[in-house]
Amino acid sequence: MLNFFGAKKGSLLKKVMFLCTANSCRSQMAEGFAKEYGRGLIEVYSAGLMAAGVHRRAASVMRETGIDISNQESKTIDENLLKKMDIAVTLCSYAESLCPSTPPGVRRIHWPIKDPVGTIGTEEQIVNEFRRARDEIKERVRDLIKEIADEKI
Repeated sequence: MLNFFGAKKGSLLKKVMFLCTANSCRSQMAEGFAKEYGRGLIEVYSAGLMAAGVHRRAASVMRETGIDISNQESKTIDENLLKKMDIAVTLCSYAESLCPSTPPGVRRIHWPIKDPVGTIGTEEQIVNEFRRARDEIKERVRDLIKEIADEKI
């Protein structure tokens, strides 16, 4: 059976964790895209330095893509689970600098995605910032999944 990128489903899924400050927006969006595009290829997790709940605007702009993240849970980093990951992706500088150290076997990737949560302006300007972050995350997740899929072939 093939996944989104045409790679054969392997018996051993890569474990990927997306990390951010509050696990409310960027890491939640990344989790949603990775679950959608990496079906049968990766096992997806997200966490934050603190848990702040899934941001309503993040859920709203993700629904525009057909992906519902409203039932995902905001979680703090479980260091034992982090040690079991194949890949840990940080989506903000704060998480990159404060995230617990990862063991040598865990590949660490940093995506410096600007946080839309603090945007000031009209509702349209704010929502557009959430869309910008969503679209940037979508492309990065697709690239990561393609890279993982290419390794599996």
